[in-house]
Amino acid sequence: MDRLNGSPRLMIVSDLDHTMVDHHDPENLSLLRFNALWEADYRHDSLLVFSTGRSPTLYKQLRKEKPMLTPDITIMSVGTEITYGDSMVPDDGWEQFLNHKWNRNIVVEETSTFPQLTLQSETEQRPHKISFYVEKDKAKEVMKVLSERLEKRGLDVKIIYSGGMDLDILPQGAGKGQALAYLLKKFKAEGKLPKNTLACGDSGNDAELFSIPDVHGVMVANAQEELLQWHAENAKNNPHIIHATKRCAGGIIEAIGHFKLGPSVSPRDVSNFSECKEEHLHPGHEVVKFFLCYERWRRGEVENSPHFMQNLKAVCYPSGLLVHPSGVECSLHGCMDAMGKCYGDKQGKQFRIWIDRVSCSQIGSDIWLVKFDKWELSDEKRQGCLSTLLLNTKGGTSPEGSIWMHLHQTWSDGSGLKDQTDWLF
Repeated sequence: MDRLNGSPRLMIVSDLDHTMVDHHDPENLSLLRFNALWEADYRHDSLLVFSTGRSPTLYKQLRKEKPMLTPDITIMSVGTEITYGDSMVPDDGWEQFLNHKWNRNIVVEETSTFPQLTLQSETEQRPHKISFYVEKDKAKEVMKVLSERLEKRGLDVKIIYSGGMDLDILPQGAGKGQALAYLLKKFKAEGKLPKNTLACGDSGNDAELFSIPDVHGVMVANAQEELLQWHAENAKNNPHIIHATKRCAGGIIEAIGHFKLGPSVSPRDVSNFSECKEEHLHPGHEVVKFFLCYERWRRGEVENSPHFMQNLKAVCYPSGLLVHPSGVECSLHGCMDAMGKCYGDKQGKQFRIWIDRVSCSQIGSDIWLVKFDKWELSDEKRQGCLSTLLLNTKGGTSPEGSIWMHLHQTWSDGSGLKDQTDWLF
């Protein structure tokens, strides 16, 4: 929240598996479409919250596997852990709140008498969450009897069944919905309540998200039966909750447009960037647009024409410099000439680029200092760099209206093999 001057324009609170991340989409296109939209139009004045049943260990594993953005806030372990920023600083107040009428040892003792329950991996057992697998036809009876036993032992717990197999036992005050309610209450006390909040989910443990007052909700097209049943029984006529027609992140983008929460056309869905409306031309949008053009050129998805390269070259200041992550300096125009020779070299190959953590500071009337992470996936090699761009938003000679003055890059910690021969920008 510190990076925002006031109330966020939009806060998106999204589940990960099968909601933000589509595990049936090997190209991760819906996720990449959302990434481009968020960094181009929302990152500078909005909040991204990931709310997942995954433990910190499995959450970090997913981030290595998929082209995910860095969220402002992460809610993990089915709403029992709240952390802030990329360094994942825990919310101590939330931890203290969950200790009320919770005793992990008693829960372990009672659940050990149920042969129907199979403990999940050690990474999924957390201070305020104990997780099991249970067969679907046995879940209802187990939950009923277990709840009664724990109540007799003086505990106040919540038992959540989701995904047709996962059973989580949490403190009564925990859960994705309660974690969201806690955050909204905290932001309101600070005078920074988001103007709009959109909750996104696909399974039973996401139902609580849609129960929070004044929150928009989207069940993605591939939502599971348990969530659709909850909706039919509890929120069928609620106009603030929709069942999207598109899967996963595509459904989230659809909901942004349905509720009129802001721009809902991803830059990845724009074939001609000259048609972008004026209000979209934020420095973050310029960065996303440039690297999408770069990706399309190398994938051979645009016409191999001098006009295309001339337009891109016009974005770069004639005496502007690029400091390569290796430390080598070269002119921006020289980099464009090298790019011109690489048309279609990634055609038919796995090659994608995404931008993360765009932040902008205006240091002059038309001059911006733009910082961002640029990630490149090429033939399963993932490389990233921390980038600092000096951008003139009144470029004059550029048909795009902005001029790249200077770009400085350094390798990110998780940038893999750092193949310098394949890295142009």
